[in-house]
Amino acid sequence: MLKLSRYLRPAAVLLRPPAATVQPQECLFTGPQQETRTFYEFRTYCIRPDQNAAFLKLTNEKIHLRTAYSELIGYWSVEYGGLNQVFHIWKYDSYSQRAKVRTALAQDPSWMSEYISKALPMLTSQDNEVTYLVPWSLLQKPPQEGGVYELVSFQMRPGGPAVWGSAFQAATTSHDAPGYGKLLGAFHSEFGLLNRVHTLWWYESADQRAEVRHKAHTDARVVAAVRNSVNYLESQRNQLMFPCPFSPIK
Repeated sequence: MLKLSRYLRPAAVLLRPPAATVQPQECLFTGPQQETRTFYEFRTYCIRPDQNAAFLKLTNEKIHLRTAYSELIGYWSVEYGGLNQVFHIWKYDSYSQRAKVRTALAQDPSWMSEYISKALPMLTSQDNEVTYLVPWSLLQKPPQEGGVYELVSFQMRPGGPAVWGSAFQAATTSHDAPGYGKLLGAFHSEFGLLNRVHTLWWYESADQRAEVRHKAHTDARVVAAVRNSVNYLESQRNQLMFPCPFSPIK
């Protein structure tokens, strides 16, 4: 009779993977967990060049039909980094709330006839992205009305915040803390291109932005933080924007 003892092992032994395949637990996580359901939808519309003024005028007159359903954070016209474009941010408490808003809008005859039917022919494309504020950032208001806004979008290497989150935070706060611009919010993508983060900045003017950026480039602390973050960077895009008259953030 065969002795079964040589074939039987305690369950814990059978289930234990080889030592070489055991991974540290922290490698299974992509970063701090999202603590709130609130998210921000980024929308970018490209407008037919000959319809840019007409689209902004129409939106100025009819945006109240849209803001009756959900909160508009800001609405900007892109000046540098994209021609004939508008960028806007909408806040939602949950995906179910957004779904209800979209359903209600589609059934609103005033919104559909007075705005959508007129606005859509003026556009060449629409794009949206779902984002969350990163755990260490709050949505801020500019210190005063007026000024210009910069949206900086970073495409980071795959792996998530566990790989590049600390470096990104250090590079961003190294500009914000000493006043090289006013950070209004830092966001990471949930739907759209993944491993993408955005920072929204406020400056008194385009010239003031150029001045403080020049100073930042001579700050050794900033330079070191940026150099470290660049190790995880695949691409970057900057857009300078002006708030529209109807934007809550001006």
